Amino acid sequence: MSATEESGEDALYVLTAVLLTPAQFPSVLGDDYPEACAALGLEPYEPGYGLVLGQDGQGARWTVVTDDVSLVACAIATWDCGMEYELSLDDRTVVASLPGWPLAVAVAAPGVPAPHDPAPDAQPGGAARAPLAPPDSGQWGPPQRRLGADEIALQWAIWREQVDGEVTFVAPGEKPHGGVRRVLEEARGYLDKPPPLGRIRSAFAAGDARTLRADGPGWSMVARTDDIAFVLLDEAPGEVLPVGRGPELPGLLTALDELAVRPH
Repeated sequence: MSATEESGEDALYVLTAVLLTPAQFPSVLGDDYPEACAALGLEPYEPGYGLVLGQDGQGARWTVVTDDVSLVACAIATWDCGMEYELSLDDRTVVASLPGWPLAVAVAAPGVPAPHDPAPDAQPGGAARAPLAPPDSGQWGPPQRRLGADEIALQWAIWREQVDGEVTFVAPGEKPHGGVRRVLEEARGYLDKPPPLGRIRSAFAAGDARTLRADGPGWSMVARTDDIAFVLLDEAPGEVLPVGRGPELPGLLTALDELAVRPH
């Protein structure tokens, strides 16, 4: 399958694209960059990849992996500004063509059949890989937990408004939530033994702050370096646990931010 042809059954009609890099990757795929790459059968190439999601001339869903990260990043930035950008890949940069989409896509290409998974014999080289599919929103598990953390990072102000500004990690006379305590201990352990690439990520926030994202076995944490944190746990479906600054959180967040991978 070619991602560069403009017409015919082998054309790829591009619908959207995402980055797969140590600093930015679809969190549904894993807790860190190597895990996300492994979910797609890719080597954790440090410069990263671009994932281009589209349909072929028969309407089948494909995820095309390219090592031209700059091209995909440029397209995403242009689309985010509300402008058009025709993303056309050079075949020489295509690393893999995978059936299905790992993320939910709300649009479809005009003039082709409705999105559907390609037939097994349509896969390159006769491979029989199970098509990629977004996680079931009706279930709760690691992908849903990570998606929840993504949503909090995107909608920080809304979530922050729901928490008393004076919240503390341990209210007088109360014991801390056991799951949260475990998360903080494991996150602190990253300072002594750095985790796999992408387990800790840092992005821009208002002022001089950073939005910090850390993940681990069964947990995700979203925080602002100048504010509180939110924790999500596999063992607590749909629950969002706020962690007040208290005496220990500020230093931990600062130290984690120094370890974090940042977008270029």
